[in-house]
Amino acid sequence: MTPDVSVVLPAKDEAGNIATLLRSIGSVLQDYPHEIIVVDDASTDGTRQELAALQITLPQLRVICHDRSCGQSAAIRSGVLAARGSLIATLDADGQNPPENLPSLLAPFRHGGPTLGLVQGQRVGRRDLWTRRLASRLANRIRAGLLRDGVQDSGCGLKAFPREAYLSLPFFDHIHRFMPAMIAREGLEVITIPVTHAPRAFGRSKYSNLQRALVGIVDLLGAAWLIRRRRLPQVQELPRAARDMRGAA
Repeated sequence: MTPDVSVVLPAKDEAGNIATLLRSIGSVLQDYPHEIIVVDDASTDGTRQELAALQITLPQLRVICHDRSCGQSAAIRSGVLAARGSLIATLDADGQNPPENLPSLLAPFRHGGPTLGLVQGQRVGRRDLWTRRLASRLANRIRAGLLRDGVQDSGCGLKAFPREAYLSLPFFDHIHRFMPAMIAREGLEVITIPVTHAPRAFGRSKYSNLQRALVGIVDLLGAAWLIRRRRLPQVQELPRAARDMRGAA
């Protein structure tokens, strides 16, 4: 059976977090025809071994492996390309994005029109260190000023979007942080919903505040340039009668 939803998780060195998280996703989505795709971005701990063992009890689990670490955006792209579902949901593999939020992310697509391009999670009550929360708040203010996408927390890993919409976007490293702006650039609707946040149980973050800032400046300027270079015309199909008259002439 072809799944309706493909849940994509980029993972690197998440041994200890991944098993509990995947079982929880399977439980939360038991009423949805779904698949779970974990993209192992060249982990060096026991992540890949845990995933292999989980495939025995989670038949909907697929594991994609990178031969070298290429980053979160590349891992998400690999997962989306491999996905069989027409609707994609993403969340981080560190356990800080509780899977209980997934039904709320998916619900708008049951009633939304063809212009709905992204449901973006917005974290409430973040469980990060205060330094990281402060850095994220400042970065989001700067980003919002340049991109004007109306989103306060574009870095939240909880997202849902049509596979086709994602594949229409220009790909660049760290695009996962600019999904709202890139989706809006295509003339599609972006909505936000509040989601919960949990503390990390094992391991540590892959990025420091300084790393995020240095990389983010370049990407932010690039994203702003892409938005300003996009011109969307109003498209209208010529009525059939008019086409026939033109052909007769």
